[in-house]
Amino acid sequence: MRRLLLALPFALLPLAIAQAAEVHEHGSLGAHEHGVGRLNAALDGQTLALELDSPAMNLVGFEHVASSDADKAKVAAARAQLENPLVLFSLPKAANCVVSQQELKSPLFGDKPDAPDADDHDDDDDHATDGKGAAAEEHHHDHSEIHAHYQFTCAAPGALKTLDLSQVFTTFPATQKIQVQLISPSGQQGVEVTSKAAALKF
Repeated sequence: MRRLLLALPFALLPLAIAQAAEVHEHGSLGAHEHGVGRLNAALDGQTLALELDSPAMNLVGFEHVASSDADKAKVAAARAQLENPLVLFSLPKAANCVVSQQELKSPLFGDKPDAPDADDHDDDDDHATDGKGAAAEEHHHDHSEIHAHYQFTCAAPGALKTLDLSQVFTTFPATQKIQVQLISPSGQQGVEVTSKAAALKF
């Protein structure tokens, strides 16, 4: 299954490139866009793998490391909800899925952030100004992400007819849309789901 997950980004590369081109046409960079999450899903035999990546803003309402009690409570609540994926992803009981692996990672959970890309600047001296001495604001705050990776073993995978993400939108209302890449026995698809159309077919 690990091999399948490693192969997933390569198999989906043409879709990702097409989607990236579409995002750029609409004037948005898309890599870290508030309100937008990304989900990779793969169903292989009895194994279902889900990888959810989201800006922390969508899930907890901020991206800085929590220091106040209120912020710490928000992070703890979001983590508890992410630790219950059978409910979060509304997997049908008939599929008899159990969580076989689960990993949550985020700087907000105390994990060290991944190394910044070459084009990410943390040094304020490098920022251009607008001519009035005001630095470009979009680079001044950290872009914290939350990564949730799940693997399920499903005794009756045939019961997985749809993947319903409505509970994700209900639980995390700041999430406006989720870009989904899905590989299943019926093929692969790339779709964008919203709270009004939150289900897709396997």
